[in-house]
Amino acid sequence: MYELLRYGVKVKPKVGENTQTVWLIDWKHPLNNHFGIAEEVAVKAADASFNVKCYDKRPDLVLYVNGIALAVLELKRSTVSVAEGIRQNLDNQKPIFIQHFFSTMQLVMAGNDTEGMRYGSIQTPEKYYLAWKEESLIDNLLDRQLTQVCSKPRLLELIHDFIVFDAGTKKLCSQNQYFGVRAVQEHVKRREGGIIWHTQGSGKSLTMVWLAKWLRENRPDARVLIITDRTELDEQIEKVFKGVNEDIYRTSSGADLIATLNASKPWLMCSLIHKFGGKEDEDAGGNAADIAKYIADMKKALPTGVGAL
Repeated sequence: MYELLRYGVKVKPKVGENTQTVWLIDWKHPLNNHFGIAEEVAVKAADASFNVKCYDKRPDLVLYVNGIALAVLELKRSTVSVAEGIRQNLDNQKPIFIQHFFSTMQLVMAGNDTEGMRYGSIQTPEKYYLAWKEESLIDNLLDRQLTQVCSKPRLLELIHDFIVFDAGTKKLCSQNQYFGVRAVQEHVKRREGGIIWHTQGSGKSLTMVWLAKWLRENRPDARVLIITDRTELDEQIEKVFKGVNEDIYRTSSGADLIATLNASKPWLMCSLIHKFGGKEDEDAGGNAADIAKYIADMKKALPTGVGAL
Protein backbone atom coordinates (compact mmCIF):
# COMPACT_ATOMS: atom_id res chain seq x y z
CA MET A 1 0.00 0.00 0.00
CA TYR A 2 2.82 2.42 0.81
CA GLU A 3 4.27 2.01 -2.69
CA LEU A 4 0.91 2.86 -4.25
CA LEU A 5 0.64 5.98 -2.11
CA ARG A 6 4.17 7.15 -2.76
CA TYR A 7 4.72 6.15 -6.38
CA GLY A 8 1.17 6.29 -7.70
CA VAL A 9 -1.05 3.68 -9.32
CA LYS A 10 -0.09 2.50 -12.80
CA VAL A 11 -3.13 2.22 -15.08
CA LYS A 12 -3.66 1.58 -18.78
CA PRO A 13 -6.83 3.44 -19.92
CA LYS A 14 -7.33 1.26 -22.98
CA VAL A 15 -5.71 -1.71 -24.64
CA GLY A 16 -2.75 -0.53 -26.68
CA GLU A 17 -2.44 2.81 -24.88
CA ASN A 18 0.55 3.81 -22.79
CA THR A 19 0.52 3.20 -19.06
CA GLN A 20 -0.25 6.29 -17.01
CA THR A 21 0.39 7.09 -13.35
CA VAL A 22 -2.57 8.12 -11.22
CA TRP A 23 -1.33 10.00 -8.17
CA LEU A 24 -3.40 9.40 -5.05
CA ILE A 25 -1.56 12.27 -3.31
CA ASP A 26 -0.02 15.39 -4.83
CA TRP A 27 3.39 15.18 -3.16
CA LYS A 28 4.88 18.15 -5.01
CA HIS A 29 2.10 20.53 -3.98
CA PRO A 30 0.94 19.49 -0.49
CA LEU A 31 -1.72 22.17 -0.16
CA ASN A 32 -3.45 20.97 -3.34
CA ASN A 33 -4.62 17.90 -1.42
CA HIS A 34 -7.81 17.68 0.61
CA PHE A 35 -7.12 17.24 4.33
CA GLY A 36 -9.72 16.07 6.81
CA ILE A 37 -9.96 14.99 10.43
CA ALA A 38 -12.65 12.87 12.06
CA GLU A 39 -13.39 12.08 15.71
CA GLU A 40 -14.49 8.75 17.17
CA VAL A 41 -14.41 6.97 13.82
CA ALA A 42 -16.53 3.82 14.03
CA VAL A 43 -14.64 0.96 12.39
CA LYS A 44 -16.29 -2.41 11.97
CA ALA A 45 -14.13 -5.40 12.79
CA ALA A 46 -13.24 -7.90 10.13
CA ASP A 47 -15.71 -10.74 9.68
CA ALA A 48 -15.35 -13.38 12.35
CA SER A 49 -13.84 -16.65 11.19
CA PHE A 50 -13.02 -19.95 12.83
CA ASN A 51 -15.54 -19.06 15.55
CA VAL A 52 -13.32 -16.22 16.80
CA LYS A 53 -15.25 -13.20 18.02
CA CYS A 54 -14.15 -9.85 16.53
CA TYR A 55 -14.63 -6.43 18.06
CA ASP A 56 -15.47 -3.05 16.52
CA LYS A 57 -13.36 -0.06 17.55
CA ARG A 58 -13.54 3.74 17.61
CA PRO A 59 -10.13 5.44 17.16
CA ASP A 60 -10.18 8.89 18.75
CA LEU A 61 -8.87 10.95 15.82
CA VAL A 62 -8.17 9.94 12.23
CA LEU A 63 -6.36 12.16 9.72
CA TYR A 64 -7.41 11.79 6.09
CA VAL A 65 -5.71 13.01 2.91
CA ASN A 66 -7.88 12.80 -0.21
CA GLY A 67 -10.15 10.44 1.69
CA ILE A 68 -7.31 8.07 2.62
CA ALA A 69 -6.69 7.46 6.33
CA LEU A 70 -2.99 8.21 6.83
CA ALA A 71 -2.67 8.88 10.57
CA VAL A 72 -4.47 7.91 13.75
CA LEU A 73 -4.25 9.40 17.24
CA GLU A 74 -5.37 7.94 20.56
CA LEU A 75 -5.86 10.63 23.22
CA LYS A 76 -5.77 10.01 26.96
CA ARG A 77 -6.55 12.09 30.02
CA SER A 78 -3.63 13.76 31.75
CA THR A 79 -3.80 11.18 34.52
CA VAL A 80 -3.58 8.24 32.09
CA SER A 81 -0.19 7.34 30.68
CA VAL A 82 0.53 7.76 26.97
CA ALA A 83 1.69 4.14 27.12
CA GLU A 84 -1.97 3.15 27.50
CA GLY A 85 -2.76 4.85 24.20
CA ILE A 86 0.19 3.14 22.52
CA ARG A 87 -0.96 -0.26 23.75
CA GLN A 88 -4.47 0.52 22.56
CA ASN A 89 -3.10 1.27 19.09
CA LEU A 90 -1.20 -2.00 19.10
CA ASP A 91 -4.29 -3.93 20.22
CA ASN A 92 -6.38 -2.31 17.49
CA GLN A 93 -3.95 -3.68 14.90
CA LYS A 94 -4.68 -7.28 15.91
CA PRO A 95 -6.82 -9.45 13.59
CA ILE A 96 -9.65 -9.73 16.13
CA PHE A 97 -10.03 -5.95 16.18
CA ILE A 98 -9.55 -3.59 13.19
CA GLN A 99 -6.27 -4.68 11.63
CA HIS A 100 -7.58 -3.94 8.12
CA PHE A 101 -8.16 -0.28 9.05
CA PHE A 102 -4.41 0.21 9.43
CA SER A 103 -3.56 -0.90 5.88
CA THR A 104 -3.20 2.73 4.74
CA MET A 105 -1.89 4.14 8.04
CA GLN A 106 1.54 5.76 7.99
CA LEU A 107 1.64 7.49 11.39
CA VAL A 108 0.24 5.89 14.53
CA MET A 109 0.17 8.28 17.50
CA ALA A 110 -0.86 8.50 21.15
CA GLY A 111 -0.75 11.43 23.54
CA ASN A 112 -1.98 13.38 26.54
CA ASP A 113 -1.52 16.92 27.87
CA THR A 114 1.20 16.05 30.38
CA GLU A 115 3.48 13.69 28.44
CA GLY A 116 2.81 15.04 24.97
CA MET A 117 2.64 12.88 21.87
CA ARG A 118 4.47 9.70 20.86
CA TYR A 119 4.48 8.38 17.31
CA GLY A 120 5.41 5.29 15.37
CA SER A 121 4.11 3.36 12.41
CA ILE A 122 2.13 0.15 12.05
CA GLN A 123 3.38 -2.62 14.34
CA THR A 124 5.98 -0.34 15.96
CA PRO A 125 6.71 -1.88 19.40
CA GLU A 126 5.83 0.33 22.37
CA LYS A 127 9.47 0.92 23.37
CA TYR A 128 10.28 2.34 19.92
CA TYR A 129 7.59 5.03 19.86
CA LEU A 130 9.26 8.43 19.49
CA ALA A 131 8.76 11.91 20.95
CA TRP A 132 9.21 14.84 18.56
CA LYS A 133 11.53 17.48 20.07
CA GLU A 134 11.62 20.86 18.38
CA GLU A 135 11.64 24.43 19.67
CA SER A 136 8.32 26.26 19.53
CA LEU A 137 6.40 29.13 21.09
CA ILE A 138 3.43 26.84 21.76
CA ASP A 139 3.31 26.12 25.50
CA ASN A 140 1.11 23.02 25.56
CA LEU A 141 3.37 20.04 24.81
CA LEU A 142 0.72 17.97 23.04
CA ASP A 143 -0.45 20.88 20.88
CA ARG A 144 3.15 21.74 20.06
CA GLN A 145 4.13 18.28 18.90
CA LEU A 146 0.94 17.71 16.92
CA THR A 147 1.39 21.06 15.18
CA GLN A 148 4.99 20.23 14.32
CA VAL A 149 4.41 16.69 13.07
CA CYS A 150 0.96 17.00 11.53
CA SER A 151 1.11 20.32 9.70
CA LYS A 152 0.03 19.66 6.12
CA PRO A 153 3.40 20.05 4.36
CA ARG A 154 5.42 18.24 7.04
CA LEU A 155 2.99 15.35 7.40
CA LEU A 156 3.29 14.60 3.69
CA GLU A 157 7.05 15.18 3.73
CA LEU A 158 7.52 12.70 6.58
CA ILE A 159 5.46 10.10 4.74
CA HIS A 160 7.13 10.68 1.36
CA ASP A 161 10.78 11.10 2.36
CA PHE A 162 11.22 9.58 5.82
CA ILE A 163 9.63 6.15 5.87
CA VAL A 164 11.69 3.07 5.15
CA PHE A 165 11.17 -0.68 5.32
CA ASP A 166 14.18 -2.10 7.15
CA ALA A 167 14.22 -5.88 6.65
CA GLY A 168 10.44 -5.71 6.33
CA THR A 169 9.94 -3.52 9.40
CA LYS A 170 8.38 -0.13 8.72
CA LYS A 171 10.33 2.70 10.34
CA LEU A 172 9.91 6.45 10.70
CA CYS A 173 12.58 9.04 11.34
CA SER A 174 13.25 10.82 14.62
CA GLN A 175 13.47 14.60 14.64
CA ASN A 176 17.29 14.59 14.66
CA GLN A 177 17.32 12.40 11.53
CA TYR A 178 14.75 14.63 9.87
CA PHE A 179 16.60 17.88 10.52
CA GLY A 180 19.96 16.29 9.71
CA VAL A 181 18.81 15.12 6.29
CA ARG A 182 17.05 18.43 5.63
CA ALA A 183 20.25 20.33 6.43
CA VAL A 184 22.27 18.14 4.07
CA GLN A 185 19.69 18.66 1.33
CA GLU A 186 20.16 22.42 1.59
CA HIS A 187 23.95 22.05 1.51
CA VAL A 188 23.69 19.84 -1.58
CA LYS A 189 21.55 22.43 -3.34
CA ARG A 190 24.26 25.02 -2.63
CA ARG A 191 26.98 22.48 -3.55
CA GLU A 192 28.54 22.79 -0.10
CA GLY A 193 30.01 20.18 2.22
CA GLY A 194 29.43 19.75 5.93
CA ILE A 195 29.44 17.51 8.99
CA ILE A 196 26.56 15.99 10.96
CA TRP A 197 27.47 15.32 14.58
CA HIS A 198 25.84 12.16 15.93
CA THR A 199 25.91 10.06 19.06
CA GLN A 200 25.87 6.30 19.46
CA GLY A 201 22.42 4.89 18.78
CA SER A 202 21.11 8.06 17.12
CA GLY A 203 20.28 6.33 13.85
CA LYS A 204 23.27 7.18 11.67
CA SER A 205 22.73 4.29 9.27
CA LEU A 206 19.12 5.12 8.46
CA THR A 207 20.03 8.80 8.17
CA MET A 208 22.39 7.78 5.38
CA VAL A 209 19.67 5.63 3.81
CA TRP A 210 17.19 8.51 3.66
CA LEU A 211 19.84 10.88 2.35
CA ALA A 212 21.00 8.43 -0.32
CA LYS A 213 17.42 7.83 -1.45
CA TRP A 214 16.80 11.57 -1.68
CA LEU A 215 19.97 12.07 -3.70
CA ARG A 216 19.00 9.28 -6.06
CA GLU A 217 15.60 10.84 -6.74
CA ASN A 218 16.64 14.48 -6.88
CA ARG A 219 20.12 14.17 -8.41
CA PRO A 220 19.78 11.30 -10.91
CA ASP A 221 23.43 11.61 -12.00
CA ALA A 222 24.72 11.53 -8.42
CA ARG A 223 26.85 8.71 -7.07
CA VAL A 224 27.14 8.04 -3.35
CA LEU A 225 30.23 6.69 -1.62
CA ILE A 226 29.96 5.82 2.08
CA ILE A 227 33.31 5.67 3.82
CA THR A 228 33.97 4.00 7.16
CA ASP A 229 37.13 3.29 9.10
CA ARG A 230 36.42 -0.25 10.36
CA THR A 231 35.52 -3.50 8.64
CA GLU A 232 32.56 -4.18 10.95
CA LEU A 233 31.09 -0.78 10.07
CA ASP A 234 31.62 -1.43 6.37
CA GLU A 235 29.76 -4.73 6.74
CA GLN A 236 27.01 -3.03 8.75
CA ILE A 237 26.46 -0.38 6.06
CA GLU A 238 26.20 -3.08 3.40
CA LYS A 239 23.66 -4.99 5.51
CA VAL A 240 21.56 -1.89 6.25
CA PHE A 241 21.23 -0.83 2.63
CA LYS A 242 20.48 -4.34 1.43
CA GLY A 243 17.89 -4.55 4.20
CA VAL A 244 16.01 -1.62 2.64
CA ASN A 245 16.28 -3.14 -0.85
CA GLU A 246 19.04 -0.84 -2.07
CA ASP A 247 21.87 -2.51 -3.97
CA ILE A 248 25.20 -1.30 -2.62
CA TYR A 249 28.62 -2.30 -3.91
CA ARG A 250 31.26 -2.99 -1.29
CA THR A 251 34.76 -2.47 -2.67
CA SER A 252 37.25 -5.27 -2.10
CA SER A 253 40.57 -3.40 -2.41
CA GLY A 254 42.15 -0.06 -3.17
CA ALA A 255 42.49 -0.94 -6.84
CA ASP A 256 38.85 -2.05 -6.95
CA LEU A 257 37.79 1.20 -5.29
CA ILE A 258 39.58 3.38 -7.84
CA ALA A 259 38.35 1.28 -10.76
CA THR A 260 34.80 1.56 -9.45
CA LEU A 261 35.07 5.31 -8.99
CA ASN A 262 36.38 5.74 -12.52
CA ALA A 263 33.49 3.71 -13.94
CA SER A 264 29.98 5.11 -14.40
CA LYS A 265 28.31 2.50 -12.20
CA PRO A 266 27.26 1.56 -9.56
CA TRP A 267 25.64 4.65 -8.06
CA LEU A 268 25.91 3.44 -4.44
CA MET A 269 29.15 2.16 -2.90
CA CYS A 270 30.83 1.68 0.45
CA SER A 271 34.51 1.41 1.27
CA LEU A 272 37.10 1.61 4.01
CA ILE A 273 39.03 4.86 4.19
CA HIS A 274 42.44 3.17 4.17
CA LYS A 275 41.75 1.90 0.65
CA PHE A 276 42.49 5.42 -0.56
CA GLY A 277 46.17 6.00 -1.24
CA GLY A 278 49.01 3.58 -1.83
CA LYS A 279 50.78 1.97 -4.76
CA GLU A 280 47.85 -0.13 -5.93
CA ASP A 281 45.87 3.09 -6.50
CA GLU A 282 48.61 4.40 -8.77
CA ASP A 283 48.67 1.10 -10.65
CA ALA A 284 44.90 1.29 -11.15
CA GLY A 285 45.13 4.71 -12.78
CA GLY A 286 42.74 7.62 -12.34
CA ASN A 287 42.36 10.04 -9.49
CA ALA A 288 39.86 9.36 -6.72
CA ALA A 289 39.71 13.06 -5.86
CA ASP A 290 38.62 13.94 -9.39
CA ILE A 291 35.12 12.46 -9.32
CA ALA A 292 33.09 15.54 -10.17
CA LYS A 293 29.65 14.04 -9.80
CA TYR A 294 30.08 12.73 -6.29
CA ILE A 295 27.69 14.71 -4.14
CA ALA A 296 27.81 12.75 -0.91
CA ASP A 297 30.87 11.43 0.84
CA MET A 298 29.59 10.21 4.17
CA LYS A 299 31.76 8.88 6.95
CA LYS A 300 30.50 6.80 9.83
CA ALA A 301 33.09 6.15 12.50
CA LEU A 302 33.76 6.37 16.22
CA PRO A 303 37.27 7.85 16.26
CA THR A 304 39.39 7.65 19.37
CA GLY A 305 41.26 10.80 18.50
CA VAL A 306 39.88 13.76 16.58
CA GLY A 307 43.28 15.21 15.79
CA ALA A 308 44.19 12.44 13.37
CA LEU A 309 41.07 13.22 11.30
